[in-house]
Amino acid sequence: MTMKLKIKKGDKVVVISGDHKGATGTVLKVLRSEQKAIVEGVNLVSRHTKPNTKNPDGGIIKKEAPLPLCKLMVIDSKGRPTRVGRILDEKTGRLVRYSKKEKKENNQILIIK
Repeated sequence: MTMKLKIKKGDKVVVISGDHKGATGTVLKVLRSEQKAIVEGVNLVSRHTKPNTKNPDGGIIKKEAPLPLCKLMVIDSKGRPTRVGRILDEKTGRLVRYSKKEKKENNQILIIK
């Protein structure tokens, strides 16, 4: 059984540890089975490719490599890293994600989209 992930595709995240600490970007893809995510413009690696239909000349291309989810933190609407919680929305009856930092400061719930 896999645990519930706090990070989704399209989230703005910041890298909190490792070689790319402080870098921010948007999550392009989440790899659930590996507990990793691919972040736009972060952790670029060089790939040597043979000629193909997309790249007729072949050569070296830069590509994002996956980062462990434990090294990523969601950015709230104020641009600060925050932990993410889930709470039941009274209007829709569904679980929504919220910023724990924002709720702690002024008892308002800032829903992360």
